[in-house]
Amino acid sequence: MAHGSVLSSGAAETIVKGETGMKIGMIGLGKMGGNMATRLARAGVTVVGHDHSPEVVSSWVASAGIVGASSVDALIAALPAPRVIWLMLPSGPITEEQLVGLSQRLAPGDVVVDGGNSNYHDSERRAALLAEKGIGFMDAGTSGGVWGLENGYCLMVGATPEVARQVRPFLEILAPHPERGWAHVGPVGAGHYVKMVHNGIEYGMMQSLAEGLALLQGKTAFDLDLAKITDLWGEGSVVRSWLLELTADALRKGVDWNQMAAVVADSGEGRWTAIEAIEQGIPAPVLSLALHLRFQSQDRDALTFKLLSVMRHAFGGHAIQASGQ
Repeated sequence: MAHGSVLSSGAAETIVKGETGMKIGMIGLGKMGGNMATRLARAGVTVVGHDHSPEVVSSWVASAGIVGASSVDALIAALPAPRVIWLMLPSGPITEEQLVGLSQRLAPGDVVVDGGNSNYHDSERRAALLAEKGIGFMDAGTSGGVWGLENGYCLMVGATPEVARQVRPFLEILAPHPERGWAHVGPVGAGHYVKMVHNGIEYGMMQSLAEGLALLQGKTAFDLDLAKITDLWGEGSVVRSWLLELTADALRKGVDWNQMAAVVADSGEGRWTAIEAIEQGIPAPVLSLALHLRFQSQDRDALTFKLLSVMRHAFGGHAIQASGQ
């Protein structure tokens, strides 16, 4: 079966090798998974991809030249042992179900990589489950977003030394550079733990930038140009960063603030970081407050603020503003 084709369920067909002779399975072809499969395929790796949506599989087959698999069984059958299968799935039940299923299908010596944002405790438990069957496991904290296809992904991986060696050739392709941008940071669980803290730090950085820019915007007497200032800060400033560059780019393109809801979602990793800080007894007020402010933004009825108004009225007689005013 050549590249750009879809394997039927249960098919055990020979597929044409990529330029490197390397083969990998990718389960979960969303924006991250699909782009990662594309980066690997561009480097000459034969990527066999599966997604719950046949349309998604077909689109990546057409655009990236991967080999599509209509089922997990077809994907497994297409890969020679020892197999490496990389998951890019939402954390929680979906990843759990997939890993349990793979534990019943794969053979000793195979390796499963979880590149999603799973809780590191889950990764430790899942690794133990797979180890009972002689199947290796790697937890790969993955950062880079939609820009990873062109720029490469920052990969924080946890695994045994043996599994790390087996997966290393793929990490070197996915990273910005074969020797940089990826690291075997520790045993199983360490990869997702490092990514968890990374995301907690990200919350704090984003909150700090947002507050500072809001202060600039609020000084109406100066009529400050936020796009110009964020561009300026990106050149030699102590606060220069990729996050600032992305913000500057968005501001240059123009933002209609009136069309945006002031609601900011939070991922599980921000919560897990705050919980970890509590469990270790390590103060992390910035990370925790940034998370709590996201919770606050999601309270569309703003009950907290309504209660504050009730209290202010009760003790000081301050007027309660009607809704819509």
